[in-house]
Amino acid sequence: MAKSLRSKWKRKMRAEKRKKNAPKELARLKQALSRDKKADTVMGDMEEIVTVVTADKIKKQTEVDMVEVESEDVTEGKMDMDSKRNKKSMLDDNGQYPVWMNQRQAKKLKSKRMAKKTGQAKKKKGIAW
Repeated sequence: MAKSLRSKWKRKMRAEKRKKNAPKELARLKQALSRDKKADTVMGDMEEIVTVVTADKIKKQTEVDMVEVESEDVTEGKMDMDSKRNKKSMLDDNGQYPVWMNQRQAKKLKSKRMAKKTGQAKKKKGIAW
């Protein structure tokens, strides 16, 4: 279950919302802890559990990462799985379609492949007007 387009979209949006709200959530947590009289001890305990990173530091880190990725050779950046999958038919070495592809898309690609192989497309079912 949970493979429908709607649920995938919902999951994606929830993840983006978590990323967006993370700094606010951390600020609220710090503010709640600072209200306590023994905030320093609690904050010290929290730093042992949670890594506190400022937004500026994260932005600088991502900029450095982007520069490193651009400078690296393109062949090193590719995953092993990319080379094993045919780009046109989307089949891997074992003849399997990707996990994210739904049955309708797979059937469509298969019919295109078979039409090319036999030389003529299979007629679709339905009423011919």
